[in-house]
Amino acid sequence: MGNEVLERRPYRHFKGKLYYVHAITEHTETREMYVSYQALYPPYGMYLRNLDDFTAEIDINREGNVTHQSRRFELYDGKMDIVKLQ
Repeated sequence: MGNEVLERRPYRHFKGKLYYVHAITEHTETREMYVSYQALYPPYGMYLRNLDDFTAEIDINREGNVTHQSRRFELYDGKMDIVKLQ
């Protein structure tokens, strides 16, 4: 996956919750790329995170990594194979 993030698609955070990516945006002064995304659970907060941080690799044994995924956010495939979301 690397730094590729698809707009208008759901992503799963390593802690198990789902988010919707609205857009990839560019900072006007620094030219850094950011991901604009929204929680798919109440209160449906909107967030902005640096693209590199959004796609960062994480330890699959990291505390709280209930999905055992290797990246902070991964494209959600529609399957929820975890027992309990925190």
